[in-house]
Amino acid sequence: MAALMPQAPDPLKNIKAALSRDSAASSDFDLNPDVVLPKGRKLRPAGVLVPIEIKQDIPHVILTKRASHLKHHPGQISFPGGKQDDGDADVIAAALREAREEIGLPSNNVDVLGTLPTHETVTSFMITPVLGHVRDAFDVIPEPGEVEEVFSVPLAHVTDPALFSIQSRRWQGQRRHYFTVPFGPYYIWGATARILRGLAERVSGT
Repeated sequence: MAALMPQAPDPLKNIKAALSRDSAASSDFDLNPDVVLPKGRKLRPAGVLVPIEIKQDIPHVILTKRASHLKHHPGQISFPGGKQDDGDADVIAAALREAREEIGLPSNNVDVLGTLPTHETVTSFMITPVLGHVRDAFDVIPEPGEVEEVFSVPLAHVTDPALFSIQSRRWQGQRRHYFTVPFGPYYIWGATARILRGLAERVSGT
């Protein structure tokens, strides 16, 4: 009998294992315990895609830099995604649709691996992060009205808790703290960094 060929290692093994672990929901207020959130507040459902592509056997996360003229979070680093529309079946469908519209990623080129716990933002969205494996290379087409740049970061960089730091700035007259995980010229912070920090904790088992 012919010898069985050894299977290539799965580059997404750690991510798949991380998705099976439990963790709590997060928010933009996690590092600011003095903030009192109003009871009965209305949060709009949204989905963001955490697209993972394999480049030379190394997993990378695709991120966007938001256009500088946008009303909310101009110039910030974010995942492709947005609010759930009436035509979306769920937040996963919303994340896939937004990725198609924002960066030209075909929905049928994404294998959904799972979701992370929700994240509440200061702009009153309840975001569900959707992890997806981008199987094949695709033509990146940034939506000019929303996206200034599309780039990728090694997954190992944004899932290493040691590379995160806590910074602060004044916002609406008060000092606010937040996670950051810079990469080269890209200052990744806010909700994007907080979601990645949650993923890093799952990957590392902390």
